[in-house]
Amino acid sequence: MHRSLIGAPARLHWRRPALAALALSLAACAVSAAPVDASAAAALSQSMQRAQALVAQMTLAEKASQLQHESPAIPRLGIPAYNWWSEGLHGVARADVATVFPQAIGMAATWDTPLVKRVGDVVGTEFRAKFLNTVGADGSSGLYRGLTVWSPNVNIFRDPRWGRGQETYGEDPYLTSRMGVAYIQGLQGPDANQPRVSAAVKHFAVHSGPEADRHREDVKVSPRDLVDTYLPAFHAAVTEGRAESVMCAYNAVDGVPACANEQLLKHYLRDEWQFQGHVVSDCGAVADIHMDWAHHYVKTPEEAVAVAVRAGTDVICDFGANKTAQPATTVAAVQQGLLSEADLDRALQRLFDVRLRLGLLAPAGQRPFPEITARDFDTPANRALNLETARRSLVLLKNDGVLPLKSAPRRIAVIGPNADSVDALVGNYNGTPSRPVTLLAGLKARFPGARIDAVEGTGWVAPPLEDLPATSLCADAACSRAGLNLERFSNLKLEGEPMSAALTPQAVFKWGWPDAYDRKESARWTGFLRAGESGEHLLRLKGNRGYRIWIDGELVVDLWDIAWPTSTRGVKLEAGRTYALRVEALQTGWEGEERLQWSRPGASDEAALAAAREADVIVFASGLTWELEGEEMTVLAPGFAGGDRTQIDLPAPQLRLLERLAALGRPLVVVNFSGSPMAFGAATQKAQAIVQAWYPGGEGGQAVAELLAGDFSPSGRLPLTFYRSIEQLPPFKDYGMQGRTYRWFKGDAAFPFGHGLSYARFAYEQARLGRSRVPAGQGTTLSVLLKNESQREAAEVVQVYARRSGTMAPQRTLVAFRREVLRAGESRRVSFDLDAKALSVVDADGRRVVDAGPVELWVGGGQPVTAATGVRAAGRALKLQVLGRAELPPF
Repeated sequence: MHRSLIGAPARLHWRRPALAALALSLAACAVSAAPVDASAAAALSQSMQRAQALVAQMTLAEKASQLQHESPAIPRLGIPAYNWWSEGLHGVARADVATVFPQAIGMAATWDTPLVKRVGDVVGTEFRAKFLNTVGADGSSGLYRGLTVWSPNVNIFRDPRWGRGQETYGEDPYLTSRMGVAYIQGLQGPDANQPRVSAAVKHFAVHSGPEADRHREDVKVSPRDLVDTYLPAFHAAVTEGRAESVMCAYNAVDGVPACANEQLLKHYLRDEWQFQGHVVSDCGAVADIHMDWAHHYVKTPEEAVAVAVRAGTDVICDFGANKTAQPATTVAAVQQGLLSEADLDRALQRLFDVRLRLGLLAPAGQRPFPEITARDFDTPANRALNLETARRSLVLLKNDGVLPLKSAPRRIAVIGPNADSVDALVGNYNGTPSRPVTLLAGLKARFPGARIDAVEGTGWVAPPLEDLPATSLCADAACSRAGLNLERFSNLKLEGEPMSAALTPQAVFKWGWPDAYDRKESARWTGFLRAGESGEHLLRLKGNRGYRIWIDGELVVDLWDIAWPTSTRGVKLEAGRTYALRVEALQTGWEGEERLQWSRPGASDEAALAAAREADVIVFASGLTWELEGEEMTVLAPGFAGGDRTQIDLPAPQLRLLERLAALGRPLVVVNFSGSPMAFGAATQKAQAIVQAWYPGGEGGQAVAELLAGDFSPSGRLPLTFYRSIEQLPPFKDYGMQGRTYRWFKGDAAFPFGHGLSYARFAYEQARLGRSRVPAGQGTTLSVLLKNESQREAAEVVQVYARRSGTMAPQRTLVAFRREVLRAGESRRVSFDLDAKALSVVDADGRRVVDAGPVELWVGGGQPVTAATGVRAAGRALKLQVLGRAELPPF
């Protein structure tokens, strides 16, 4: 064996002080895990025996091929080809039309675990339907069409600058745990012997940006933060949710890449948590283990594969350019003595065990879930659940009485870049909604008698985008012919001869029409453009998600691969000069019309202000989209970097227009679409109402319009803190939790975690404890009489927080919550069982302890703090006394 790998285990141990300390803590405590049903265990054993027999018949080369996420067929053994990569954060993603639920952060804002479980159930069913849609005659399944779903993301949204925070359930370990377990249980279904799909909880572990550093970041984390913040949701996903899979992260933890980290993958996951499923690498993470520009933890691809598989990584998701993606590398690792064939067998046995239980190797007539058909996606029932989820996700941050609108307004001005944006509905890792309802469309449907004037007024980060005029487009350099040359291809890669060629006035196009059919086409427009004024211009192909644009041969927009959007930036043009233009696009659906747009440096917001002056109410649709915040992107705009944000304020052009609108003195409602917290500046005081809409899914515009009209009372609550500015935060790269999230942040938040207003008024009375003196290691009950004092039915999210004194203790910790719906005037006693963990803290060594002394409890509609708008949640404070001291299991 090579010396570099002989020394690896010792190096793994001694280079992780935080993990080593935590290991001692774990060893001292019994780790809780849900009991496994005996019949289920027997069936699992039977499927594993079949998997072992199958793997035993494979050659070394065949085994190596099955380690990759693109696993080829082995016809002689009856094994079809299978691609392990499917995404389902908030619906079936990247597989054409599907029900697009609110982005994960929006689902977290519902604080409604039964609802999230129902959403997971629908998503799991739609994955089965999509699989049936494209499964080959031999059972083969391609990219994004399988049953191994790489969701949910239970990383902690520790810093609002992280672009992928939208994919999580927020900043709190307890809320994240409850949401993650509910979604996994919904996805997989109740039968471990026959899961509907396999859920992969990600990214294990201690992963939350910055995006630009993720392939080389070595996260130093304390034992306390590991136990208290970063690992609880993974523990819950494995022991309660029974997730079939775990995805290891790109980053290293205390010197060891996560996908080669034996302490994480063996000690905690396998030994302590008794995880029985399979581990998949994040895509390219195994290559990162050896790459010079990444971790460079080992020297060769063979060593990288070996150390990953030995640590417990079972599937290598990778890209063809990486040698770790080539089965020959795995074969060489075995032949060189770096990896035993027994370790390779172990990985493959886990993989074929789950493939067998999913029915992926069964003949067509013998697959499980025969009641699910290939048409069971995007159904009316599914869209109805989507609308209900969107309604519950909306958070009313501020309301000075303008909402609900007292009567149907005569005239509404809808201003802002997200007024009519489908991108603002869907977020990232998404499917294609068949009938997207933007905010503008929702308002028009809800207020059919009103005049609605829609003017963008501003772009997201630049002047407003407008259709590129046909007079600025030429088919040839001499501008002897107006328009652009259009070529259409019968594939997604612009390959071969075009199936048609034509001259078109502009890049206006609608895929799949007139029969609304996904034909898997691509298109190219070529020609020239002539600017009417000098300065920076931004370009986009509105309505399309997969496209790229060149100016004079320079790639200025690259959003071709929706899985890996890379860049969008401005380009300086000179007035009167002619530039070569090339636009390429691929079909990602068939709804909506696409058209070429640009932002001109001299564009004015006067049209928006004029519409606002005449309106009874102004609705300003602010925020971001997936083109600005997301995964490892290049966004060349002020306030953005690598998909992350360097500022949390609304982008400057939006803030400027918002301030001008506020100065008009008309009723102003801000509806903000984003996956991360925003700072609204002076608008926090000047706007009469602010609604946080997140990325609310395919029916999101209808839900927002209904909220404004008062058709339901808002019940969404913030799953994270809205800070006033980044000056209140520690450095982004610092993974220590001090100063972060509501638990450790000691400043004045704009809108605190758990905040959200209602159209109803709730009172909390007669709060009681089952006992007020509790021996350490035991729990108690808490109940409160909740009364709806308003004249309408409404939902309230009842939240329970605990506070311990001492330097180890956070400000307060969420320990229980429940969404309750009460009729007008109704009262109900709401009870919670608080276990010993609810009264505990985690010490510096990662031990969970319950110390003697007082515990302050709060039960109410939010934290006992005041928002920037002067609102404080209703609730009641209670105190109990802990007697003695006890040490608990860490999770």
